[in-house]
Amino acid sequence: MSDVKLIENCVDLYYEGCCESNPSKIKDAFDENAMISGYLPDGLHEMNLDEFAGFVEAQQPSPKEKGDEAFLEILSCETVGDTALVKIREAYLGMIFIDSFSFLKKDGTWKIYTKLFHVE
Repeated sequence: MSDVKLIENCVDLYYEGCCESNPSKIKDAFDENAMISGYLPDGLHEMNLDEFAGFVEAQQPSPKEKGDEAFLEILSCETVGDTALVKIREAYLGMIFIDSFSFLKKDGTWKIYTKLFHVE
């Protein structure tokens, strides 16, 4: 399977985790040292992976259970060696986010290393 397809699969796993409020899928998509930072309407938020997984898990009932519209679009994906930059647009919690992910490939597996987010 190509690196781009493996990265796309990881993005899909991330989004499934968000829609299902599933912290295990979130942790599987991210590197253990990942940082998640960006702006919500109330200002800047900065989280490590455990904090972000807890935030996702706290969304109850999950967006999927509430019947929220699922929307995920990969806007760009660029690989350079064992690194990649990916930009996505996604619907989550009634907002449209633009996320910029940096990826690292470790031991043959692509994981999200940083997530920067902005509400459109």
